[in-house]
Amino acid sequence: MDSHRIAIVTGSDSGIGRATAVAFAGAGYDVGVTWHEDKGGAEETAREVERAGRHAEVRPLDLTRPEEAAAVIDELADALGGIDVLVNNAGTGHSAPFLEHDLAAWRHVLEVDLTGPFCCAQRAAQRMVAAGGGGRIVNVTSVHEHVPLRGSAAYCAAKGGLGLLTKVMALELAEHGITVNAVAPGEIATPMTGQEDVDPRQQPRPGIPLGRPGDAREVAALIVHLAGPASSYTTGASYLVDGGMLLMAAEANRLVKADR
Repeated sequence: MDSHRIAIVTGSDSGIGRATAVAFAGAGYDVGVTWHEDKGGAEETAREVERAGRHAEVRPLDLTRPEEAAAVIDELADALGGIDVLVNNAGTGHSAPFLEHDLAAWRHVLEVDLTGPFCCAQRAAQRMVAAGGGGRIVNVTSVHEHVPLRGSAAYCAAKGGLGLLTKVMALELAEHGITVNAVAPGEIATPMTGQEDVDPRQQPRPGIPLGRPGDAREVAALIVHLAGPASSYTTGASYLVDGGMLLMAAEANRLVKADR
């Protein structure tokens, strides 16, 4: 696996995806970059990869067309000369009360956040098995893989499903030397959270033990670690990158009482 050093990162036109693509380049990987709406952002990511001395290929990717999305994985792998790592990062969300949730929106979120990643991962894994050198797959989920969020039925269902799919994949692909893990970010300062070009250390968050949002590069560092040789015995796990946010459940009752 180390001889190829090729990673494909979906949704790498901004945020966590861009930070991950650039981090892989810094670690010596050529990188496949994908975009859905921001072609210019993807081209900037590619320039950053190339400034790090690595090759980048850029392709559009529409996860609402899962079979076509899988074909993009093939196209990027062919252009780059293989695939050692797939990072399923691209995703979307929708906010609506459960009683009012539109079925079309439900289907859209599940297509983008669950069915699309399934198809991309399946195609990447098929290529890894055929090549015979093992591989790494990292699915970017969310803290809401683990805990519900009011008004986000489809998003939570999709991310929870992707988390359990990660475990099934890990179980079935282990015999082929392919590890599969999930990374579950909390609030990260990215365009998706309306915090593009914001220093997260200057954004107080009293509800998070570390007191701030995360930086996309902090998530990227973990993803690259999970793709490396030091993580060769790690599979089927989900890693929170949330500043301790989920730990606040242990404090909730005490804090509510203190406010009374």
